[in-house]
Amino acid sequence: MSIANITIDGKQITVPAGSTILEAAKKLHVDIPTLCYLNLEHLKVNNQLATCRVCVVEVEGRRNLAPACATPVTDGMVIKSNTVRVLNARKTVMELFLSDHPKDCLVCQKSGECELQDLSTKFGLRESPYDGGQMSTYRKDFSESIIRDMDKCVMCRRCETMCNDVQTCNVLSGVNRGFTAVVAPAFEMNLADTSCTNCGQCTAVCPVGALVEKDHTWSVIEALADPEKVVVVQTAPAVRAALGEDLGLPAGTLVTGKMTTALRELGFNYVFDTDFTADLTIMEEGSEFLDRLTRFLEGDKSVKLPIMTSCCPAWVKFFEHQFPDLLDVPSTAKSPQQMFGAVAKTYFAEQLGIPREKMVVVSVMPCLAKKYEASRPEFSVNGNRDVDIVLSTRELARLIKRSNIDFPSLPDSDFDRPLGESTGAAVIFGATGGVLEAAVRTAYELATKTELPKLDFTELRGMEGVRVANIGVGDLTLKVGVAHELGNARKLLEMVREGKEQFHAIEIMSCPGGCIGGGGQPYHHGDETVLDKRTEAIYREDANKPLRKSHENPYVIELYEKFLGKPLSEKSHHLLHTHYFKRETP
Repeated sequence: MSIANITIDGKQITVPAGSTILEAAKKLHVDIPTLCYLNLEHLKVNNQLATCRVCVVEVEGRRNLAPACATPVTDGMVIKSNTVRVLNARKTVMELFLSDHPKDCLVCQKSGECELQDLSTKFGLRESPYDGGQMSTYRKDFSESIIRDMDKCVMCRRCETMCNDVQTCNVLSGVNRGFTAVVAPAFEMNLADTSCTNCGQCTAVCPVGALVEKDHTWSVIEALADPEKVVVVQTAPAVRAALGEDLGLPAGTLVTGKMTTALRELGFNYVFDTDFTADLTIMEEGSEFLDRLTRFLEGDKSVKLPIMTSCCPAWVKFFEHQFPDLLDVPSTAKSPQQMFGAVAKTYFAEQLGIPREKMVVVSVMPCLAKKYEASRPEFSVNGNRDVDIVLSTRELARLIKRSNIDFPSLPDSDFDRPLGESTGAAVIFGATGGVLEAAVRTAYELATKTELPKLDFTELRGMEGVRVANIGVGDLTLKVGVAHELGNARKLLEMVREGKEQFHAIEIMSCPGGCIGGGGQPYHHGDETVLDKRTEAIYREDANKPLRKSHENPYVIELYEKFLGKPLSEKSHHLLHTHYFKRETP
């Protein structure tokens, strides 16, 4: 491997040839500020367009300043990152940004998490000499999940990288030129009218408040204050592995018990766990898979394989737009969020003796697409939604802070029953490969009538974008595929469409690492070790659960005995299954 010997601010270092100045500086712990740059190396997410020019440095022998994020080193290069010329250039760039940026930091949703705000503080900017001129203005755009406020856009193009290169949705691009340039859908369409999947990855990487989630915290407060309503809450698996980050705890801290206590202090009447219906999902989806597989092996030509998981609403909308010819391939099972809403407003409402209209179901999700999913008309009865309000993990953190709850000092408490009991198989829904691993744990024992020799299917775990594994189930070897990020999903789906690979089952999650990297999780600010720590926390919770297979959940068993009958029964089909729609792609 060829190398380059370089000097940065008087410090010498040897790095691989082709490394950028910024990469070399990080190895020397030389802090060069950036705004547009983003590099999640293991996930192959890279935005280094050098559009912001905040990272400029002096290179000896070069007349102009060089962007550190995009300039490769050469042997013998001498770099200075802290000269007066460099500092003045960065200051001027920042002042120009601020001259065309709204001064509403006090009410901006991104305040305190804004990278432009942080850089302004770092540079000691208290005024801009360029204020007073014309500012670019654009209309605000609201979808079910995302708010676009392009007055705040700094044209870093990170959202484009995520939408086009990583997710391959191709919804966002730079339009117009000069002062009117902005990132927007084609013809400046509303986001809701495009093939946007609502995954929220654009909001996860936006350095400013140009792309944020649609906040529903005050809707929750109003529901909690209504004495006529019974308000129940469900929390997704990945939330417990990330919530603490926004509340003063290190990444990877499991806060399951503290979160449950905090939700009670907020005033929820019942605190339940989406993990309960994750176990229920495995019973339905696993039974559907075994039914399809059995008929396929018996020669039924009408059977569609592979079966694909349907837990991720962004993935569902993606295939409705991009692969309408494969609508009969995914499982018809609803997501755990929507199963919970259906069960809560029927089974649990009957136990309480109240009509469904009196119950408010609130979800806390790592995913912004869940907001869109809850609004789909097929998930309501006579206009009454199964899930009324969806909060992201970030929104719950804001609600806890707003309520003056000292989260780190809270004691642990448990979820309420019956919809709060879960197994370790449900917890791992939060990580890529987890849904399929949970399904295999149950499908193996239901199919073979024997106990699994091992519970941890490590071949299904990991952060590779596409993973393929062969799993033995009795005398049969199942070929399964796992993908996270929609660009990787596209690769897998095109293999299936073209007949290049024959799979029995496929799991797809839209976000990096699965739900742990969801668009509604605390901002990682480009630090992918945060995702690794969340994943470790998920598997740690699974390992510590007394029950680790979905079909062993006693309250799921009770639900079938008392209410649903059996998996795939007529009642189960009515409440727990759905259908998909062909959607136009503009």
